[in-house]
Amino acid sequence: MHDSRTPRRPDVTTVELVGGVEPLRLQLRDYDERWPVVYREHERRIRRALAPADVDVEHIGSTAVPGLAAKPIVDIVVAVDDITAEEDYLDALLAAGYVLRVREPGHRLVRTPARDVHVHVYGRGDAAVGEYLLLRDHLRSHEEDRALYESTKRTLLSREWDDMNAYADAKTAVIEEIKRAACGGWPGSR
Repeated sequence: MHDSRTPRRPDVTTVELVGGVEPLRLQLRDYDERWPVVYREHERRIRRALAPADVDVEHIGSTAVPGLAAKPIVDIVVAVDDITAEEDYLDALLAAGYVLRVREPGHRLVRTPARDVHVHVYGRGDAAVGEYLLLRDHLRSHEEDRALYESTKRTLLSREWDDMNAYADAKTAVIEEIKRAACGGWPGSR
């Protein structure tokens, strides 16, 4: 097994957005009890595709938070030993029916052709994985912050976006505020 602290090769240095910019045409939907079911189906699919590798697989994003309205896209994070060793995971995920959308430093994104499941791949120990889990777990247990996040998303989605990534970037300030609260980093934090 490869040691994740020593990548096999240098990582990519640019962002490759396969297929180019895509306009955002999604609406928020009330929480759907089927989202965890979809996650579990894809978790099994991912684990089968990547067996016998030891990978971490977690349901992240708004669809992982009961009671939170979300775009109907199930987000999954997968931690692999070495993000630069695409031969260890990318071909297997593509063979399992996912398509490559993003290749950028430290991160790969594959998704279903229907674009309803996004699989974010990071190297094990990447801080981004911990941040996704921190946000998810905090929103699951803090109703006020869950309401703030949903309200922010509703406001942002009332506008037109040329690119889904621009919408995601617009949520950054409130996400950072909620993560600070989760870490007890600002007055009034729980």
